Amino acid sequence: MHSAQGPVTAPAPSKRKLFLLLCGVSVGAAFLAYSGITGRAKGMQETAAWTEAQSIPTVSVVQAKRGPQSEDLTLPGSLAAMSSAPLYARASGYVSAWNKDIGARVRKGDVLAEISAPDLDQQLAEARATLLQLEAAVQQAQANSDMSEATNRRTSRLVQQGWSSEERGDTDRFTAASRTAALSVAKANLVVQQAVVGRLEELSRFKQIRAPFDGIVTARTINVGDLLTAGGTAGRPLFRISDISRMRIYVDVPQAFLAAMKPGLKATLSVPGHEKSFTAEVTSTANAVSEESRKGLVELQADNPNGDLWPGAFTQVQFHIPSNPDTLRIPVTALMFNRNGTFVAEVQANKVELKPVNLGRNLGNDVEVRSGVMLSSRLIDNPQEFITTGDTVHVAGEPLAQHTASAN
Repeated sequence: MHSAQGPVTAPAPSKRKLFLLLCGVSVGAAFLAYSGITGRAKGMQETAAWTEAQSIPTVSVVQAKRGPQSEDLTLPGSLAAMSSAPLYARASGYVSAWNKDIGARVRKGDVLAEISAPDLDQQLAEARATLLQLEAAVQQAQANSDMSEATNRRTSRLVQQGWSSEERGDTDRFTAASRTAALSVAKANLVVQQAVVGRLEELSRFKQIRAPFDGIVTARTINVGDLLTAGGTAGRPLFRISDISRMRIYVDVPQAFLAAMKPGLKATLSVPGHEKSFTAEVTSTANAVSEESRKGLVELQADNPNGDLWPGAFTQVQFHIPSNPDTLRIPVTALMFNRNGTFVAEVQANKVELKPVNLGRNLGNDVEVRSGVMLSSRLIDNPQEFITTGDTVHVAGEPLAQHTASAN
């Protein structure tokens, strides 16, 4: 027989355990909430600090430097002979011979070429014959004048003694005066003809082309048989003679360096094709600046005893310019320009201060500064135009945290 038995019932939890469980859940939830709020606040602070740090511009800085005791300035130049003369024909005719070719060294007066001028020779012969004729005419006029003077003196005495009429005396007196005048005319004609002969003789000397000074033949354009016309300067010269014992060098110097181009300033010449260099010195300047190029012409001279330097050649001229080592220089990229003048942006304790500067020579990449900058100044390189005094900046290469703290 089976007996009927009811279901087994679990005992109910106590109220104390339930309370403890609820408290634990509440504390955990509160801790999790506090941790989340704290972490989010810290993250927001870090984000704000990072954003503020990123808003500070990062700049590169440069510093001024002293100039050297002396500096070299290299510029292109052109060589020219100390003296150079193109020779043209002064007598018309044909080239009968030439004696000197290009490269020949000549002395003053050397015959370079000879011209055959038959027309000129004929004119000279005719002029000399006319001169002889006029000399005879002067002698004849002189004799007539002397005879008339003698006759006039005799007639005057006879008139005074009453042996001759006054009419005869007047006639002899006027005849003597007329023949004296004729003598003067004959003498004047003789002088004129002497001048004609002298001119033709001088032209005859030009049948020989002679060197005007010691030098070298740098050009010859004639050959035997060439027809030459007197005074034909519109064409090419027959010869060109150049004195290259001493050379001139012409250089266009920028305006910033013209003040240093004093007579006696030394320079070194480098000529393509020559391994050795040559020494030159400044002799003069044009005392003017070209409005187009803002450059001035400077002349140097150099001895050339061996003839190594040739007229017309290109050369590099290296000037050795004395410099003031106390003058400071900064890169031109550190300059700022506005309507108020020229400034630099100096960084002190991560703060910007715009300072006006007085500039000296422009040296290309650098510029001399007469005032406004010290050797210890840290200047922003390539400053942005919106930078103003009081701005905070971060110097590249320095810890960012340091500048962030400074900004805060």
